[in-house]
Amino acid sequence: MSEQDPTHGPASDASSADTSPPAFRLGMVPGVNPGRWVRVWEERIRDVALDLVPVAAADAVDALRAGDVAASLLRLPVDRAGIDAIPMYTEATVVVVPKDHLFTAAEEITAADLADETLVVPVDDVLGWADAPGERFAGAVATTSDAVDLVAAGHAVLVAPHSVARLHLRRGLTTRPVTDAPGSAVGLAWLTESYDDLTEELIGIVRGRTATSSRGRGATAEAPTKASGKGSGKGGAGKSGAGKAGGAKSGTGKGGAGKGGAGKATKGAAAGGRRAPSPRTSGGRKPGTNRGRKR
Repeated sequence: MSEQDPTHGPASDASSADTSPPAFRLGMVPGVNPGRWVRVWEERIRDVALDLVPVAAADAVDALRAGDVAASLLRLPVDRAGIDAIPMYTEATVVVVPKDHLFTAAEEITAADLADETLVVPVDDVLGWADAPGERFAGAVATTSDAVDLVAAGHAVLVAPHSVARLHLRRGLTTRPVTDAPGSAVGLAWLTESYDDLTEELIGIVRGRTATSSRGRGATAEAPTKASGKGSGKGGAGKSGAGKAGGAKSGTGKGGAGKGGAGKATKGAAAGGRRAPSPRTSGGRKPGTNRGRKR
């Protein structure tokens, strides 16, 4: 058999290499909406894409440690071994009920109002309100979506962070704030050993730093300070400064006095630089002038 034509053989290692652009992978748990931060990232970091990676709340830390994501938006608190995190905001807690439920007669309720209700707590619950009032629903409920099905059927009510409740809300259901219930904290976390300038840039974005105050790679150089005047004059001062001899136009003139001041030093001292009139006698004649006959 003839040898294989090398032009039709397998692709070389160089051509088969991954040529996709670099990306920063950001994990996000259900209910978190990072849209505004993504827009800022795209404006500042044009050569590195920000890839959003959905992760379950219970798996967010494991995804960080496994290197599946570089950072993650997750629910706090978390196991901080080898992980750094910053809190970002705390979500209000709401109760999910049918629209014809008694709770809908009020704008908000308190925890005490739940005492007579059957409360369903799914396995993937992220609120962690262990001592919430009310009777617990009998039987295991795997997901928040399954719990919402029970609420829609009228078997129980559900308490959850507002964004999670909104994510699973469906027709015929509504929510009411539970004013004294614990909130759900959301934070940004990353591996301590993997911290770099892109991580710092993301921290600045979620904290609301401007591009000029950023500490990451998207920081911009400070603009040079403008000169306070238009420049110096011939004598070392600006137009509003001193004139040729060191005095301003409205100040001293060539001999040390300005146009509006005294004249040259060798001339008279009359105002405005004009020569003073010669003194005369009361009759108008100069002193020593004799208008009589010659002797």
